[in-house]
Parts: sequence; structure tokens; C-alpha cells
Amino acid sequence: MTRTARKRTGRRPGNTESRQLILDAARAKFATHGYEGASIRSIAQEAGVDTALIHHFFTSKDGLFSAAVHDAVHPEQLVAAVVGKRRALRGLGERMVRAIVGLWEGEVSRNQMSSIMRSAVSHEVAAQLLRRFFTEEVALPVARSTGKSDPEVRAALVTSQLVGLAMTRYIVQVHPIDKLPADELVACIAPTIQRYLTGALPVSFRG
Repeated sequence: MTRTARKRTGRRPGNTESRQLILDAARAKFATHGYEGASIRSIAQEAGVDTALIHHFFTSKDGLFSAAVHDAVHPEQLVAAVVGKRRALRGLGERMVRAIVGLWEGEVSRNQMSSIMRSAVSHEVAAQLLRRFFTEEVALPVARSTGKSDPEVRAALVTSQLVGLAMTRYIVQVHPIDKLPADELVACIAPTIQRYLTGALPVSFRG
């Protein structure tokens, strides 16, 4: 019997457990079939739940994908760790890069992030959802914490750099970036992120 076809036995899972089962199944399906190929029905079968429960928790596949990203990244915790209680500007770029690289360096979190990134590469809707999530829930809160002008522009610049880094190191695996020790990678990228977050921008982007 395949994993997809298996039936769960024992006590019925509670709401929290069912929700997590759905998220895990969604990431697995997104990783193997892409955003478009992963249907709500197949995700429900993988999780051992009814499709109605997915709609109850997440409303739509877009909502499920966004929730899967949120569950993998934990943006509130990440932003809090990057900004810090003292909101020190010094070292902000390094903390930001180290936090993002840390998401990819752990075995479990790397698998989660890879499934999300591969879906974004293969489908424009998933790409838009990922860009919006990372910009609005991670980069923008960090940029706003600095009190500097044009936080939206700064957040977009940070997103472009860090999503590009994830793509080249972990998905496309461009050499030698894919083989650099994490500390060396952070040292290479952190000054650029620091400049995006706290440095002077070359022009005014105020609309």
C-alpha cells in the first residue's frame, strides 16, 4: 500500500494535529508535483483527512501554500531574533542573513524550504505568494524597525538578495556558493543587506 493510499488508524487527530498533518502533506506534494500539480484532493489523501477540512483551515490552495510557508519560516520569531530587544542597527544585516541561512542549513527546515522554493520556481502564483510573504512578513518589519526612510524599497531590495541567495546556493547550487561554509557566506552577504537596511539610497523612491 502506498503512502498516499494509507488510512490512519487509532484515535482521531485533534484540530492542531490535523492542521499540521495537512501542512506536512502539502509541502510534500508541492515538492514532488509543484504548486499546480498538487491538488487539494491529493493533499487531503496524503494527510488522511477530508478535503472539507483543508478548506476549513486554509480556505484555498493559495491559503494553504501561504500557511505552509509561514509554518516553515515562523516569521514573528525570525523578525524578533533579527531585530533584537535593543533594536541595534549595528550588525542587523549579519543577523538577517544568518537567520535566513539558518533556515536552510537544518535538515528538516531545508526540506521544508526547498519544497516551497521549488514550487515558486515552477508556478507564478506560488512565486507571487512567496515574494509577498517574505517581503511583507519578514523583510518589511525588519526594515521598518530601523526608522530609516523608504522601508518598502529597502524590504524589496533585501528580498531580492536573500531569495536570490537561496536559489543559487540551495536550489540551482551554483559553485562555489553552494560549498561555502555558512559563516563565510554570511560574511560575504551581510554588508550588502546592512547597506540595504540602513545605508543611504541613491535616489528617493517616495512616490
